[in-house]
Amino acid sequence: MRTVSCTCAAAWLIALISTTAMAQQNIGYLKTNVNPGRAGVFVDGKYLGPAANFRVGRKYAVSAGQHEVKLVEPRYESVVKTVTVESGKTTKVVETMKALPAPKPPFGTLRTISKDKFAAVYVNGQFMGHTDEFSNSSQGLLLNPGTYTVKVEPLNGAPKEEQIKIEADKVTVFRME
Repeated sequence: MRTVSCTCAAAWLIALISTTAMAQQNIGYLKTNVNPGRAGVFVDGKYLGPAANFRVGRKYAVSAGQHEVKLVEPRYESVVKTVTVESGKTTKVVETMKALPAPKPPFGTLRTISKDKFAAVYVNGQFMGHTDEFSNSSQGLLLNPGTYTVKVEPLNGAPKEEQIKIEADKVTVFRME
């Protein structure tokens, strides 16, 4: 009886390992080395997260094959490139983005608060960064006074969108909790 249960357990373990190995055969990795590191990484239109965290390039698991990689940072020209990710291997994206001219004051401040620190923040449909960049009293997104549509999209879960009014020299807080 014990031999049969050990044999079944061994067979189950082998099946689990081979299934996991087969699933990983179609996965490769995308490693980013981007300046500025706060640029958002989009693969085939889907936001994955920032290019770096504390100046260390991030590594994302993606399916093997050809992908469009877009790097977006509102103060820089966006970069779009096509990469081929091989199964089980790491493809590196190295890029220095070109700065755009600085906007002119006056400014108001938008703060975003979310449990998902890497949730994407969009203002009028344009990616601006992730919530952790704009979340505390010494951080915030400077915007000219006006009315904006703000959308926060967590990596997992439903997005939240609302109209906000930014006033000069004032802080507006967008909460996603």
